Amino acid sequence: MIESMIFDLDGTLVQTEKLKARSYAKAAVELCPQSISEEQVVDAFKDVVGKPRREVATALVERFGLEEAARRRMDEFGVKTVWQAYVQVRLQYYHEMISDPEMLRGNQWPHNRELLRDARRTGCHVGLATMSRCEQASQVLDALGLADEFDFVATRDDVENGKPDPEIYLLVADELGVEPVHCLVLEDSPAGVEAALNAGMNVVAVSTPFSRERLHAAGLLPDEHIVDDPDELPEVVAHVVEHHEEERHE
Repeated sequence: MIESMIFDLDGTLVQTEKLKARSYAKAAVELCPQSISEEQVVDAFKDVVGKPRREVATALVERFGLEEAARRRMDEFGVKTVWQAYVQVRLQYYHEMISDPEMLRGNQWPHNRELLRDARRTGCHVGLATMSRCEQASQVLDALGLADEFDFVATRDDVENGKPDPEIYLLVADELGVEPVHCLVLEDSPAGVEAALNAGMNVVAVSTPFSRERLHAAGLLPDEHIVDDPDELPEVVAHVVEHHEEERHE
């Protein structure tokens, strides 16, 4: 039986991916205001959503030719690489956004949060596996009133390898005392889905405007395990749980 539900945070419980996209976009425009629009960067972010920060920043630096402008900011931030300078510019915008509790509360995904409530009501072990750093994750969870809703929280600070490596999901399962095969993961990005599958877990993907096209194109899950309509989430989760039970009894 499914003994644990493990949730991703960014893009799954709250639309921080939208805020992250906007922060990368604002930083890019700050570096090269004459040649880039925010909407271009937001659209490009869809291709790298869910990946580690270094990969995201490097891809956007290369795509929009930010290297020279970012290099000029390296000394200002005391960093050694171009992508780090770009990230530091971007973090100034992002920290401002997530420091506004009203903004965070206004960007929740209510269907996924309701699933979290249902999991807790049924006595299921509940975990969180996020590629956000501990400080940022705590800030978001506090603003959403979710700080005490999880039996265990793992962040990027707790693992050596980011998604799609399965390390973070295996860590959560181990801390919850549940075998990976009895875990159900809720994710929004291909990298997150791949991480959970690599950990040997059951997965439901809930798409967002940033991840919908890539989730279906990746071929990691059957389409019936990808939720595009939030109203269908309970039905899809029930189907995956039922399928898991049938496999156990074969």
